[in-house]
Amino acid sequence: MFVTATDARAAHATGVGRLLSSYRAVPAGSPVRLAKPSSNLFRTRARTSAPGLDTSGLTNVIAVDPHERTADVSGMCTYEDLVAATLRFGLAPLVVPQLKTITLGGAVTGLGIESTSFRNGLPHESVLEMDILTGAGEVLTATPDQHSDLYRAFPNSYGTLGYAVRLRIGLEPVRPFVALRHLRFHSLPNLVDALDGIIETGTLGGTHVDYLDGVVFGRDESYLCVGFQTAAPGPVSDYTGQQIYYRSIRHENGAVDDRLTLSDYLWRWDTDWFWCSEAFGAQHPFVRRIWPQRFRRSSVYSKLMVYEQRFSIGDRLERLKGRPPRERVVQDIEVPIERCADFIDWFLATVPITPIWLCPLRLRDDAGWPLYPIPPQRSYVNVGFWSTVPVGSSEGEMNRRIERTVSELDGHKSLYSDSYYSPDEFDTLYGGETYRSVKERYDPNSRLLDLYAKAVQRR
Repeated sequence: MFVTATDARAAHATGVGRLLSSYRAVPAGSPVRLAKPSSNLFRTRARTSAPGLDTSGLTNVIAVDPHERTADVSGMCTYEDLVAATLRFGLAPLVVPQLKTITLGGAVTGLGIESTSFRNGLPHESVLEMDILTGAGEVLTATPDQHSDLYRAFPNSYGTLGYAVRLRIGLEPVRPFVALRHLRFHSLPNLVDALDGIIETGTLGGTHVDYLDGVVFGRDESYLCVGFQTAAPGPVSDYTGQQIYYRSIRHENGAVDDRLTLSDYLWRWDTDWFWCSEAFGAQHPFVRRIWPQRFRRSSVYSKLMVYEQRFSIGDRLERLKGRPPRERVVQDIEVPIERCADFIDWFLATVPITPIWLCPLRLRDDAGWPLYPIPPQRSYVNVGFWSTVPVGSSEGEMNRRIERTVSELDGHKSLYSDSYYSPDEFDTLYGGETYRSVKERYDPNSRLLDLYAKAVQRR
C-alpha cells in the first residue's frame, strides 16, 4: 500500500493546475520553457522574455509503496529529496545520479547515470509510467503500452517532447552501509579487462557487486571503485568535512578498503562536484576549513559557474596572465567496453584534462530507446571529463575532435553540454526519423523547441 502524506496527492494536483495555467499564459509563437532558477545542464541558451512554466508545485515525493517497491514522484523532485524519502523504507531508486539537485524528470529526459548502471541500466529504464505535459498542452500518461511511442522517445529528448509531471518508478531494497574496495591498476587494458569481468559475472572474488565505477589519473594510474552493500556495523569515513573522497582512493599498489553509510556513498561525488570544486579553491586546506559545510555541494558550485560564465571571469584572469581564453570541455560519452582503452589512450594523448570518471552501463530493455540508440545487453563505459583547455583555431575545436573520435569508436555522446554536430550527423546519431514522428504527433504546433535547435544551436 502507498505510504503518503494525506494531502500529498491534493498538493500535486494543485501543482499540475498551476503548471497548466502557466502553459496557457505563454503567448502563441513564444517557446514554452520551464521557469527554473537553476539547471544541471552545461550549455548556454538564448534568453527569452516570455514567461516560463510554473513547476513550483511539482517538487515532492507523492507516495512510496514499500510492498510493491515503487514511488510516485513529481517531475521536479530532486534525487536528494527522493532518496531521503525512500531510505526510510530501506529502499532506493535503481539508479541514483551523482548530484543531489538532479531531478527525476531531468534524469529521465536527459539520461542520468551512476555506479549501479552496470546492472540497472539508466534511470528511464525503471520508469513504470509517467504523466507528461506535451507541447499540445495535454497531460498524457505514457507507459510501455499506452502512448508507447512517447514513452520510448522521451529519454534524451530534453524537454522538446514534453515535461514529466509525475513518474512512477521501481525501487530496490538496500542495506545501510557500503563497503568499498579501490583497486589500483598500472595499465588501462588491465583495468578494462577487470571491469569487463565484474560486469559479466556481477562479482568480485565471488562476492556480489552492488556498485561499480572508476577514476583515471593517467596511463599508469587508474582505479576501479567496487562497492558492496552491508548491514554489518562498524566505523565509516566522512568525506563531507575536511577529507576529500576522490583523493582517498589513490594508493601505490593493490587494493584499499573503505566504508561509508549508504547515504554518504550515494552523494560521495556531490560534496566536491567530483573533483571540480578545486577550481573554486574549496580543496585548499585553509579555504576548506572556513568554507561552511552546508555550502560544499554541487548546487553551490554550479551557481558559481553560472556567474563565471556570465562575466567571463576565467577568460579575464587568463588575459591578465598573458594567456589565451579557454574552451569549455564538459562532456560525458559512452563507448563500447572493447573500445574504452582506445578512447582513453587517445584522450590522454590529446586532451589535457585529468582525472577522468568511468562508469560502466548496460541497457536492460530489449525494446530500446530510439533517441539514444545504443544496443541493449551490451556493455558500454561512460567516460566523464569536465574542465577547460586553451582555445583552438576554431570555435569548439576540441569538442569537435572528441565528437569525431567518439563516432569513430561506435560511441555516443550525452547532450547536456556543448554539441557541434551537423544536422545530418545529429539525425543519424539521435533517432531523427522517430523523433520527428513523435514530435509531430504530440507537439503539432512546435510550441516546444526542436531537439537540434536546443542541443546544438543553443536556443
